[in-house]
Amino acid sequence: MRHLVCSAALIAIAAATIAHAQDTRTDTIYRCTDARGALTIQNGTPCPKGSRQEMQVVEAPMVIPRFEAPPAIVTTAPEPTPEPAPPEPERPQAPPPAKLADAQRLPPPPLYQCNTWDNDHYLSEDPEPKPRCVALQTTGLAGDPDRAGGQACEMKYDLCARVPDGAACDGWKQRQREIESTWRYAPGADRQRLQDEFARVTKILNDTACGAP
Repeated sequence: MRHLVCSAALIAIAAATIAHAQDTRTDTIYRCTDARGALTIQNGTPCPKGSRQEMQVVEAPMVIPRFEAPPAIVTTAPEPTPEPAPPEPERPQAPPPAKLADAQRLPPPPLYQCNTWDNDHYLSEDPEPKPRCVALQTTGLAGDPDRAGGQACEMKYDLCARVPDGAACDGWKQRQREIESTWRYAPGADRQRLQDEFARVTKILNDTACGAP
């Protein structure tokens, strides 16, 4: 019975070997029977001398290839793109000044024609300008004009009279021209002050009866 089982096993192994001999790796199996009839099967080792040997080629166990992890892929993250700045809110624009009707326009402020002690004249909004100290000629003890002996001045007052209402607008326009010609040639320290004064006088002309067509 044991001989039959071994023979059946050899036949099955041989059939599998023949079916897959072209596609698989094979090993050699040796069937050895000694002088007492004992049967041994050896893989890859021939039978010892004095034994009856039968050789059979069978399919070897499949070798599983070693799996190697693929190398890590290093990627560089792109730099974040800065978000565009939100648009600045529109600044509210001041509404244009309301155009006054001719009936709503008031007369310009009072303007005064002033005369100096040396017969010069000018326009002013102040009816009583401050007095000015006019230098006097001094003489020495001997009567010679020696100014080193001392200094003296006399306070002079300008005389001012109000410009008539019918000529007030012409007076303000003349004052505007005088200020404009002055600030154009004024040094840097006084230019800004004269420009502001020119803008103020211009506003008076535009917002009063002088600005009516």
